[in-house]
Amino acid sequence: MARKAPREEPGEDALEVGEPKRWAAGLPAVTHALRMGYEQMGARRTALTLLKVNQQDGFDCPGCAWPEGEHRSRAEFCENGAKAVAEEATVRRVTPEFFAAHPVDELARRSDYWLGQQGRLTEPMYKAADSEHYVPVGWEEAFTIAARELNALRSPDEAAFYTSGRTSNEAAYLYQLLVRKFGTNNLPDCSNMCHESSGSALTETIGVGKGSVRLDDLYCADLIFVVGQNPGTNHPRMLSALEKAKRRGARIVAVNPLPEAGLQRFKNPQNARGIAGGGTPLTDRFLQIRLGGDLALFQALSRLLVEAEDAAPGTVLDHDFITAHTDGFQDYAAHLREIDWADITEATGLAREAIEATAREVAAARSVVVCWAMGLTQHKHSVPTIREVVNFLLLRGNLGRPGAGVCPVRGHSNVQGDRTMGIHEKPDPEFLAALGREFGFDPPRHHGCDAVEAIRAMAAGEVKVFFAMGGNFVSAAPDTAATERALRSCRLTVQVSTKLNRSHAVCGREALILPTLGRTERDRGPGGERRFVTVEDSMGIVHASHGTLPPASPHLLAEPVIVCRLAQSLFGTGGRSTGSRSTGGRRTDGRGGGADGPVPWAGFEADYDAVRDSIARVVPGFDGFNTRVRQPGGFTLPHAPRDERRFPTRTGKANFTVNTLEVLRVPPGRLLLQTLRSHDQYNTTIYGLDDRYRGIHRGRRVVFAHPEDLAERGITDGDLVDLVSEWTDGLDRRADAFRAVAYDTARGCCAAYFPEANALVPLGSVADTSNTPTSKSIVVRLERRGRTSHEPGEGQPG
Repeated sequence: MARKAPREEPGEDALEVGEPKRWAAGLPAVTHALRMGYEQMGARRTALTLLKVNQQDGFDCPGCAWPEGEHRSRAEFCENGAKAVAEEATVRRVTPEFFAAHPVDELARRSDYWLGQQGRLTEPMYKAADSEHYVPVGWEEAFTIAARELNALRSPDEAAFYTSGRTSNEAAYLYQLLVRKFGTNNLPDCSNMCHESSGSALTETIGVGKGSVRLDDLYCADLIFVVGQNPGTNHPRMLSALEKAKRRGARIVAVNPLPEAGLQRFKNPQNARGIAGGGTPLTDRFLQIRLGGDLALFQALSRLLVEAEDAAPGTVLDHDFITAHTDGFQDYAAHLREIDWADITEATGLAREAIEATAREVAAARSVVVCWAMGLTQHKHSVPTIREVVNFLLLRGNLGRPGAGVCPVRGHSNVQGDRTMGIHEKPDPEFLAALGREFGFDPPRHHGCDAVEAIRAMAAGEVKVFFAMGGNFVSAAPDTAATERALRSCRLTVQVSTKLNRSHAVCGREALILPTLGRTERDRGPGGERRFVTVEDSMGIVHASHGTLPPASPHLLAEPVIVCRLAQSLFGTGGRSTGSRSTGGRRTDGRGGGADGPVPWAGFEADYDAVRDSIARVVPGFDGFNTRVRQPGGFTLPHAPRDERRFPTRTGKANFTVNTLEVLRVPPGRLLLQTLRSHDQYNTTIYGLDDRYRGIHRGRRVVFAHPEDLAERGITDGDLVDLVSEWTDGLDRRADAFRAVAYDTARGCCAAYFPEANALVPLGSVADTSNTPTSKSIVVRLERRGRTSHEPGEGQPG
């Protein structure tokens, strides 16, 4: 039987630091996964559940979005996927008695780990404005409360509707429809805080804001770059794909400030070599880059390719591809020739010889794939950096052919699908036109607020109701103190959730918790039939997900059902809106705009096939949705650059772009901090207090820094330090009592786990164009505990 949730956490004095690992997975991954399953679910439930993960008759893993591939094993899950399943399928329960015993202010003092370990939410809960406790509330009353507050707003733009990446396609489509019928495009989502920079750069340069690579491309690539990424923790099944690519002759270049165990050597737990043998060395070349130096690296590689072409015309660049399919090459080539090598060396921290050796590998490779994750997307210059990756690939025609292309590796299991379904604060006009035709109304056209703008709007009193479809917004967002003040200033916050998290404790004057089914659980229709939902993986494949477990409570509703019932309360049972309409944020005479047509909310609630039929009429690429998704493995969405070498950009071609190289120079005595995940973590969900690949056990408040950087600041390995970030607004943001850990990271850089370090990310420090928080390039100083903030340490400026 699964153990009860821990009542208290070990103190930080329990933290232990050992040697980091040089390999990932193997037998320890299996034992850790099974132990987590046993603790959360018990032995029998663990076996029954894990054998259904990512199976065609089972459910899509609620963790990462890495695709399954054509041939699936019976154990199609990784260690961290097993942890995600165990967290959701836990037998622990959070009941009304729990909320009666724990006031909101007490819960707000608890850690994300402790909150998550309490178990599954079991019934709707309501906190009144004059109460410190949540109390049970019926579903109809909960919807009435939410509808009352929403309809009382002066403008629909006074509400913001957040979405996490685990929401299904069906729920996301219905959710954005409800929001637009209500009259706003305030649809911030988790993509705003992670891969928005990828979508912005790719849309501009190749015309599609998604990756162009499929698994088969990795298997036939000659050279694979893995940039700003830690697959061993964040999407471990990618290691199996890299192993297969290596067996077929690919070479791998890892670009990262930190050496990551999974990219050094992979012991595949599904074969004998991985269990008893030495595993597979993955990385052939490790470029230990300085934080934010990736733009300079790819410009340098491109310059070397152009120079090699100058020396031997017709032997390096793909001029046929450049002439037929690209625009802007001459301006780009001229820009490359003006780059200063001294700036490249300073920005990257790499020796010129290492970059030149890498360029020779690129020139010798017939096909190149570049994979990246948040190490590239969370800097001020992230969009120019990803544009530079595209430039690099265009030079040798590495787009739109086998074994080549762009591969942004998304996080949560349907974050890409949510955007495809219309979860976007800046919607495509063609999508809005199709949505309007489908339901006979004029959707709002003005842009809504993204995640950062939503925080500012709440703080300014411009957004009064915050509704979250999944996720843990408080812990995911930057500038923790500012985010918490913003949420607490709301009139009402609503959280649709499976488990307790910090966003339930940091809430508005009134608050609702609406418990929903998890991905692992059976969703029964009105006649008792088992229903399925769909998701889109990181490579654009749409497939079905069938929950298999009995629901954690009889009071849970599926996300599509919650949306449909809220809509009926909000608009009236006829599906028509009952309040005022918003046009450009101003009230007129019928919320939703135009001829305010009916939406069959009750029909959609009863029949998900009807939802999918509507999606097929509105969203490109979903023709015959209901038929095609029932085929084994689902179907792949069209991608014009990959499938046709057609680039739907403003020029009709793939665009070379000129990106200014700005070297990020840090004041003396300061370091550049990146936030990252531990191995016992997925996004804001903390599974445990270990990060065994980095040698950390029984704690999370650590800061990794190069031994020489610590010594220059008078700090010894093991000292307690406060982290203080510095920003142009002059405010010091602090995160106190972190253990300094001497670590092999790039000089001038350091790292700490989020969400603990999110307090250091200024709300105003965002990426150009995408507005993504710069969580990978924060200027910080380290203050040894016991000093005042006015007392400089050794090696720090006075």
